[in-house]
Amino acid sequence: MKRLLLLCIILSCVACGSDPIPKPKAMLRLDYPEPKYKGVDIRLPFTFEKNELADPITKIKLDGVNNIYAVDIEYPKLKGTVYLTYKKVKENNLTNLLRDAQNLTQKHTMKADEIEGDIYENPKKKVFGMFYEVGGNAASQSQFYVTDSINHFLVGSLYFYAKPNYDSIYPAAVYLKNDIKHIMETIEWKE
Repeated sequence: MKRLLLLCIILSCVACGSDPIPKPKAMLRLDYPEPKYKGVDIRLPFTFEKNELADPITKIKLDGVNNIYAVDIEYPKLKGTVYLTYKKVKENNLTNLLRDAQNLTQKHTMKADEIEGDIYENPKKKVFGMFYEVGGNAASQSQFYVTDSINHFLVGSLYFYAKPNYDSIYPAAVYLKNDIKHIMETIEWKE
């Protein structure tokens, strides 16, 4: 009996080690190449620069009657697309275009944790608008609109090909957010 008790004491001393220490939270590390931008001047009423990481623009929808153009900028390696929609400003429709663009962003409030808006102004190029960053598991993480308030109005949205899981797509969303801001900053209207 004494031997059994002694054996239990020895085993309990040997079996016990130091207290476990929790490991720090890890973040997924994805390295994307430094962006290289190239001018895009295709059959549109505006020009801009896009990241060379994106595929060449092949999806352009033109509606010359209503002056509506749609362009898809696809990033297959990031599994995302930036959708651009251009509409001609006509007599008294600027208010409706602005309301529609803002409502498009507000539709994400059900799933979004937060929506932050930044005003963008470039008086020299006559480009004015808003950039929205949507946090959380919303369908679109970045959206914007720009206009010259007289002739041109452009809306852009980022969507991924996967179910929205903000933690998983966060690195790609940040990378593409910077691309979208670059698109906004390089837009020039064709008169």
